[in-house]
Amino acid sequence: MDGKLIVIAIGGNSLIEDSKHVTVASQYEAANKTAKHIARLVKAGNRVVIAHGNGPQVGYILRRAEIASQELHTVPLDSCVADTQGAIGYQLQMALDNQMALDGIKKNIATVVTQVEVRDDDPSFKKPTKPIGSFMSQEVALEHKEKDNWNVVEDAGRGYRRVVASPKPVSIIELETIKCLLDNGIIVIAAGGGGIPVVKNSDGTLSGREAVIDKDLAAAMLAKDLKADMFVISTTVPKVCLNFGKPNQQTLDTISTKDAEKYMAEGHFAPGSMLPKIQALTDFVKSTGNMGIVTDPENLYDAVYGDMGTKIIG
Repeated sequence: MDGKLIVIAIGGNSLIEDSKHVTVASQYEAANKTAKHIARLVKAGNRVVIAHGNGPQVGYILRRAEIASQELHTVPLDSCVADTQGAIGYQLQMALDNQMALDGIKKNIATVVTQVEVRDDDPSFKKPTKPIGSFMSQEVALEHKEKDNWNVVEDAGRGYRRVVASPKPVSIIELETIKCLLDNGIIVIAAGGGGIPVVKNSDGTLSGREAVIDKDLAAAMLAKDLKADMFVISTTVPKVCLNFGKPNQQTLDTISTKDAEKYMAEGHFAPGSMLPKIQALTDFVKSTGNMGIVTDPENLYDAVYGDMGTKIIG
């Protein structure tokens, strides 16, 4: 396994442990915990690319903009994504820098502000499905729907969240830059929050779009484009389950892509939660023949080298 290229996608909720730990300082502490396990993979000789989610963080930026709307300009969603790429990239970069210093690892890290091409005719612009922001009670969610014209949905039994357009990624604009950094032995943080959504105009220029690309689908595209040996999604659970939260809950250890497709068809995974993760991993495994893994930050190393996590194979 040594010397492999591993793309790791970290969920935005993994950086926010619970509703009592949402401050920047708390998010940095969560980043520190994750960095310890990523550093172990680097020390083992692996090359690492880190992608991350940003749903809660984008929601906070939008909320601040709403509160200040009488005095300051509004912030478009693509700019919010760019803001979170810098802020979360900084947290992860410093956390990993510090951990590697403690572990005696000499590696450079770079965060790439990453644009990802989408298409204007993507159906998600007409039917938003991507959860962003913090969880709300039904009462608060319905109030926002009434007053602010938000689209809100119930999210996997954890409360209600705002949903926005989530177009499918088409291409990664900074792909060659990311490859160049990797070729020079640099750890790369890229495609944060799924990337900044942009469209290519007929004259070759780019224009931003107000949307949030699913970070798991964008990370899967990045993993495929980089020909990664392994694609790992780090989330809030150590393994994937069937019948999640029910008396007949069943933990999955290793499954095939056919199993994954069967379970998705049977509706075992919640849209906007576990479903896009399984879709992204299945797509990666079918495209490359390499392994995909779902686990939590604490079990990253043991999922790669041991029996933890849920593994998807061809």
